[in-house]
This record gives sequence, structure tokens and C-alpha cells, in this order.
Amino acid sequence: MRHIISGTWAAKWSDEVLLFLRIATGLVFFTHGWQKWEAGVDLTAAFLNTLQYPVPELFAVVLIAIETIGGLALILGAYTRLAAKLTGLVAILAILTVHLSKGYSSTAGGYEYVLLLVAACAVLLVMGAGKWSVDKKFLRM
Repeated sequence: MRHIISGTWAAKWSDEVLLFLRIATGLVFFTHGWQKWEAGVDLTAAFLNTLQYPVPELFAVVLIAIETIGGLALILGAYTRLAAKLTGLVAILAILTVHLSKGYSSTAGGYEYVLLLVAACAVLLVMGAGKWSVDKKFLRM
């Protein structure tokens, strides 16, 4: 019983949990980026323009690239720390520019959900990809 309560049994699952976290987080970013790509760079740029981003056309391309390529990199565990930094930064900017003014609750458009994405990116940045990744298998990271 002490073994179950202390959680020591969980230590052997750290690589599998990192794999699960990478895939779940990467899928969120990838699908959001892909949706923006399918909607068109112009629509994303128009939205960024409403937030008063400078050069919204450039930022739209950067945003779509980071979400799509960064999400795929997280799923594969390729350049995971870099992908976590960039996608985490996108999530932080989303909180600051879109969600913070709407409060905490995601049902009101708040930052609740995006905060979890920031937390996931922070864990991946610190912990790395784990053994089930391109980083470990091929890139020796």
C-alpha cells in the first residue's frame, strides 16, 4: 500500500509519460496551426492586425509555422526543447494578447486552457523528449 501512496511505482513510466505529453501537446499546436493554414494566411494576419501586431502578415506566417512545424516536432520528439520554447512563447503571447482580459475560465475565452499548454511546454523544455523520441534515437540529444 505504501508503494501505491508514495508514487514510487510511477518513476519507471517517465519516458512513456513524456511521450504522451509530447504527442498531446504537439497535436494541439499542430492542429491549431493547420487550421490557420487552411483558413489562409490573410485571415490570420487580419486577426493579428486587430491585436495591433506590427507587420501582421509576417507574424501570421511565423505563427502558422511555429504552431504547425513546432507541433509536429513535439509529436516526433525532434528538437523538442527548441519546439517547446517556441510553442510555449506562442502560448504566452496568446495569453497576454487574447485571453488574459477575458479572465481565467476557458468557457469565457479565458487563459485556463492555454495556461496548461504553457505548463506542458515548460515541462518538455526542462525534461526533454524522453527516450521515445527522434532526439534520443537519431539526434543524440
